[in-house]
Amino acid sequence: MKEHGFQFPILIDTDQKTWDHWGNSMWPAVYLIDKKGRIRYWWFGELNWNDASGQKLLERRIKELLAEES
Repeated sequence: MKEHGFQFPILIDTDQKTWDHWGNSMWPAVYLIDKKGRIRYWWFGELNWNDASGQKLLERRIKELLAEES
């Protein structure tokens, strides 16, 4: 977060409370939540496994969400 200058919350669910509450079934799982608190995008599994390009996709989605009005 510090390296990239992120100014938004990032959840690290070390006690699995969010995992259980959301009924998550895969690890890793990445959820992108918009400014209104809604889950808008998600990715299950390794971001770049077998050239999946998940990191690039999520970077685009993050930019889209940040550009939206509150």
